[in-house]
This record gives sequence, structure tokens and C-alpha cells, in this order.
Amino acid sequence: MTFHLHSQLEKDCISIGRLALCRLLLMNDKQFPWFILVPEIEEITEIFQLNKQQRGLLIEESSYLAERLKTLYKADKINIAAIGNLVPQLHVHHVVRYHSDKAWPAPVWGKFSAIPYSGQNLQIQ
Repeated sequence: MTFHLHSQLEKDCISIGRLALCRLLLMNDKQFPWFILVPEIEEITEIFQLNKQQRGLLIEESSYLAERLKTLYKADKINIAAIGNLVPQLHVHHVVRYHSDKAWPAPVWGKFSAIPYSGQNLQIQ
């Protein structure tokens, strides 16, 4: 079965690359460093639907990403969430947070309209 990324994720995100299990996306909103892991498995909406090996790999990839983001961005906190109320396809948000960011201490989703990256400020290290 071929994997298809949900149309809302395609619209809202920039594809960065792939890990062993997941596609790595960047939310196209320069207000927050906000990355999303999407397991490339069709028709999965919940973590428990993954098999044991896939669940372990998701946790490893999520931890790897979170650790790198914390170091690279010198984050105060990394918010990690798999909500899926609007986009049912399983995806895991990884948002770099600072005590000084404009949404702190509330969650970032639904608070502000996105400000997309431009070609000049879209440089992933």
C-alpha cells in the first residue's frame, strides 16, 4: 500500500526529509520552530495502532528529534503532542518553546495565524 500524506499536512507544512519510519515536516509558520513526524503507514490514526516495533521506532525518532531541537534551538521546553482532532492521520508535533515566546505558557496551535517562511528565512541546519 502506498503512503499518502494528509492534504492538510501537505498544505500547512514543508517536507524536510525521511527517517526510518516517519516523514519529517516543518510547519510553515516562522513564529515557532515546529516540526512534525508522520509515520509512513496508511490508515493509522493512533499510536496504539502501530505494531510494537513501529511504536518503538516512533519513540526513538521522536526522542532523537526532540533532543536535536532542544540543543540546536537552546529551547526552554519541547512540546510533543499527537492530537489529531482536525487531521486524523497520525502525526506527532514537536514544538520548540521559550518562556519568552508569544504563546507561553499556552499551546501554540490555534492561537495565531501562521506567518509563512520566505525563501530567505527557510534555512534548516
